[in-house]
Amino acid sequence: MLKGKKIVLGITGSIAAYKACYIIRGLIKQGAEVQVVITPAGKEFITPITLSALTSKPVISEFFAQRDGTWNSHVDLGLWADAMLIAPATAATIGKMANGIADNMLITTYLSAKAPVFVAPAMDLDMFAHPSTQQNLETLRGFGNHIIEPGLGELASHLVGKGRMEEPDAIIKVLDEFFASTGELNGRKILITAGPTYEKIDPVRFIGNYSSGKMGFALAEECARRGAEVCLVAGPVQQEVSHSAIRRIDVESAAEMYEQAMLNYPTTDAAILCAAVADFTPDSVADKKIKREGEELILHLKPTHDIAAALGQMKKTGQKLIGFALETNNEQEHAKGKLDRKNFDFIVLNSLNDAGAGFRHDTNKISIIDREGTTEFPLKSKQEVAQDIIDRLVHQLVKP
Repeated sequence: MLKGKKIVLGITGSIAAYKACYIIRGLIKQGAEVQVVITPAGKEFITPITLSALTSKPVISEFFAQRDGTWNSHVDLGLWADAMLIAPATAATIGKMANGIADNMLITTYLSAKAPVFVAPAMDLDMFAHPSTQQNLETLRGFGNHIIEPGLGELASHLVGKGRMEEPDAIIKVLDEFFASTGELNGRKILITAGPTYEKIDPVRFIGNYSSGKMGFALAEECARRGAEVCLVAGPVQQEVSHSAIRRIDVESAAEMYEQAMLNYPTTDAAILCAAVADFTPDSVADKKIKREGEELILHLKPTHDIAAALGQMKKTGQKLIGFALETNNEQEHAKGKLDRKNFDFIVLNSLNDAGAGFRHDTNKISIIDREGTTEFPLKSKQEVAQDIIDRLVHQLVKP
């Protein structure tokens, strides 16, 4: 969500100023345009040449760029920016912001900013805990500024406590999530199932599959990035979520996944059924480990609940239902049949015959099939595949 965004990055006189380089790199990598405004004290910690090389823009520090009358307009900067980020923000700068002491270019730019302002404090633990600093931060919050709380860690004084500026990746994530909150899926609720299910045979054995959950988790992150509130029902996987808008529910069996899907789907705008759910489960589970006796073991299996069919039947007008089909033969025919039987709005097909697609891979090669036809996509990372799928979902949600 940072692509094309214009960010004014304010840098102040803190030892954490070097981290601004990583913030700049991260913002630009995501497609943002960065203009640095640095205080005179900030230049004692990091040089404008370094910052200019990273941003490909002259660094602004003084009111006058030259003594020939050329000046830097803080008003223009305030109008230009989509967001202003002050990182690191010292106790002195925070105090000036809270009290309108416009004695440098950074503060005048802040006072002129029309865009949201984010502040990442960096200082020693006693300075951060001091009542004056806390009062100033509370004042900034009252102005509508966003305070990115510092973390715990070793500080420049070699003391350990709260005051260490948040890490660059986490700061960038805050901005990304902010812009996502005004994204295409803002206000939407999306249910996503991901990963495998494990069907118990006895206390130590189960029937399962090779699903890693990577595709489902990528979809959850992409939906959240675009502003959706996501309910992620995940089978047993090693994946982790990072976006705060994702509510994760961990399950193990197909029955548990069915229960959560049925419970959560009625209040959502769409469901994406990406999980590799078992079609059969043992009709009885041994309460003790089954010992090896004789030459064979016969398992009696019964069908699991068909989650897709159940949600397809309960789907209301305006709700969307998206399915997945992982096939090994007659792929298109099987996927199209599933599209109609399950009442999907579209189905995502991938084949184990395609190199780099399917379980455990970081890439995938898909086709999206709906009642209007089939769209083929080349092999991509699962994050890029998630973008293609959610693009189609957004189109489905907004079309009449």
